[in-house]
Amino acid sequence: MHSDEIKSLSNRLSDALHLQVNPIGIGFFDTLSKGVGVFDEDMPKPASDGRTGRVSAGCVFWMKSTNSSFVTQAKDHYNCSVGSLTHGLVDFSQVASNNDIAELVSSGWVSPQMVPTIPVVSKRHKYINYGPLSEAAFDPDVVLLRLNARQLMIISDAIKLDIQGKPQCHIVALAKEHNKVAASVGCALSRARTGMSPNEMTCAIPFGRFEEIVNEIEKSVGIDSEVAKYAASDSRRFSGMKEKV
Repeated sequence: MHSDEIKSLSNRLSDALHLQVNPIGIGFFDTLSKGVGVFDEDMPKPASDGRTGRVSAGCVFWMKSTNSSFVTQAKDHYNCSVGSLTHGLVDFSQVASNNDIAELVSSGWVSPQMVPTIPVVSKRHKYINYGPLSEAAFDPDVVLLRLNARQLMIISDAIKLDIQGKPQCHIVALAKEHNKVAASVGCALSRARTGMSPNEMTCAIPFGRFEEIVNEIEKSVGIDSEVAKYAASDSRRFSGMKEKV
């Protein structure tokens, strides 16, 4: 899709939903994208199990990419074993003994039986790009939105929506691998690392369906607007009435 088309769709979506945060694109690549800079923040010293990365978890890149585009490599994600797994950067056997996995299992946050069922990106890619969709610096595989409850309501009215829980990052794999529009109520792991607002949820949209979905959301917004006008008008009959005891 041409960059101008991507920018137009991004603007239409932001206007329709009154988004407070720019939609971002997430793209999986095997070659460097021309004109997109490499994310190069320093890595901290490794934890006792050897984990480190450019950020504490891959979902932190969602927050950092709302205003600029960049390229990440697998090693940039490795501090979070869960995110590395869902993004297809490692096999579970490579992270099973890591401290963060041990903590999640011992606390009961996940069970060993649950881990193999978590959706993951099937192919191991060299690079993952992040950036504001309005910048259209690359063709993404997934569009990621940060939403409030009303905005998610509109999307749910517009299309069939798969609502998920933990781990939050696996909705990226659901969108990329299964062509699903998937939302997440979030997870404690991601919220602590990203600082995401308690009022925010996320939604991942397959880029191949993006235009179709923007069209459906705009229709849903129009319908909801008419219904809301009716409800507001009807409610005025009750204004000023004295409460009966």
